[in-house]
Amino acid sequence: MDKREGAEGVMPYDSRREKGEQVEEMFDSIAPAYDFMNTAMTFGLHNYWRRRALRALERLSGKNGGPLRLLDIATGTGDIVFDLARRFPSASITGADLSAGMLAIARKKLASLDTATRGRIRFEQADCLSLPYEDNSFDAVTVGYGVRNFQRLEEGYREMSRVLRPGGILCVIELSQPSRQPMRSLYGLYANHLIPTVGRLVSGDSRAYTYLPESIAAAPQRDSMTAVMTRAGFTDARWRSLTFGAVTIYLARK
Repeated sequence: MDKREGAEGVMPYDSRREKGEQVEEMFDSIAPAYDFMNTAMTFGLHNYWRRRALRALERLSGKNGGPLRLLDIATGTGDIVFDLARRFPSASITGADLSAGMLAIARKKLASLDTATRGRIRFEQADCLSLPYEDNSFDAVTVGYGVRNFQRLEEGYREMSRVLRPGGILCVIELSQPSRQPMRSLYGLYANHLIPTVGRLVSGDSRAYTYLPESIAAAPQRDSMTAVMTRAGFTDARWRSLTFGAVTIYLARK
């Protein structure tokens, strides 16, 4: 197995297996605790971050409520998909994820919605590096807290570009490190000590929430991330950090 740098080289469990296999295993393991931990470790701010990102996507789309085809990669338990369904009431939306455990929870949530909404949404197990969709088939692609888990980041972006139609929009939400003191130091204490302890107690997975801050620290951030997007073929790549830099929203066009 080739040696990889940055977040691509940060493995959830060990160095002997491919990262994609381990990411799938990790999310299957923590799926029952995932929604609770998201709310607890962000103090509920993940809902605000998602709303800010998807409002930006609405403005760029220029077709709010139109017959769009939308794809959410690394969909997890489906929160972005369900928010997209509310914002784009005529859109058909696909949520794709490696983890069957996460998708099972997303489908359980879907089953509680009205018939019309259920008819516009589907969840599918898929590898972000080999998406089972045709070229130029989606108007927008979203990714929430997933790109730092990609086995090969630039390849993942190229695959997202492939399935986007020309002019289509990419919207990425990703955790990041604050760049200024004292927030950077406070964030380090919280992310490297409190989150792993609580995550281990709640999820029962001793490694998943230690991997989390390690992968955040190793991933490209801000200008470095938009540079990867540009190399992968996107244009007008931009970023905006929120909450003292703890999360960053990225937008780009094919």
